[in-house]
Amino acid sequence: MNIIRLKTIDSTNRYLNDWAAGQDLEEYITIVAEQQIAGRGQHGNRWDTEAGKNLTFSLLLYPDFLPLSQQFLLSEAIALAVYDALNSLIANALLPHSFQIKWPNDIYFENRKIAGILIENELIGTKIERSIVGIGLNINQEQFSDELPNPVSLKHITGETTDLDYLLELIIKHITKRYEQLKSGETDLICSDYHAALYRKANFHPYEDKDGVFSACIRSVADNGVLRLLTASGEERLYSFKEIKYK
Repeated sequence: MNIIRLKTIDSTNRYLNDWAAGQDLEEYITIVAEQQIAGRGQHGNRWDTEAGKNLTFSLLLYPDFLPLSQQFLLSEAIALAVYDALNSLIANALLPHSFQIKWPNDIYFENRKIAGILIENELIGTKIERSIVGIGLNINQEQFSDELPNPVSLKHITGETTDLDYLLELIIKHITKRYEQLKSGETDLICSDYHAALYRKANFHPYEDKDGVFSACIRSVADNGVLRLLTASGEERLYSFKEIKYK
C-alpha cells in the first residue's frame, strides 16, 4: 500500500487532486492526515474531526472504464467497502445492530452517522479520467460539536480504542476488492449488495421534500444515483441529491 501520512493539512482531497494534476501517479495512492482543518463533505458540508482520533484520508483511482452515466456505481462500491470493513471489525462484538449505508453514501449505525464519503471526478468527454475518493470516519473521538446533528464514533459503539493504521489498511483492502469487482463488470453484485445494505431499506419512513413531509419506502437507487421512493398512497417519486431529507 502506498500510504503517505501528513501531520496537518487543509483537505486531503485538495492535496491529492493538486498533486495528481498533470502527473501519472500510481492508482490507490493514499493521503492520510492526522489533522484535517478544512475537510469537506457532500455539497460543501464541512467535516469536523479531532486531531489524531479519527481517519481522514483520500485515495486516487482511474475508473476510465466506467461510463459517466454509471458514475454512481463507483460511489456504491466505495460505500460498500467502508461498510464491509466496519462490519467485519465488529463481527465478534455481539452488537444488536450493524452498520448501514444511508443514501447516497454516508455510513450509519442505527440513526447516527459514523462516516462520510466525498468523490470528486475529473471528466474527459463522457469518461471519468480520475477520481479522488475522500473518506472521513469517526473512530476514537468521544466529544463532538453541538452543531453536528447525529454523530457517532466507533468508540461510542464498541467502548474500545481502535488502531487507526490497522483500520485504514483494512478499508483500503476492501476498497481494492470492491473496485476490482466494478472493474471486472460485476455491477449487478455491487448494486445488489448496495441495496441490501441501505439504511431504511424496509418499511415506510418519514421524508421531507419541497412540498412537505410524507411517508415512503425505498424502491431502488438508479445507476445515476437517483433515489426511487414509493409513498404510502402508492405514488412513485424520484429524487436527486439534496432534493429530499430523512426525517
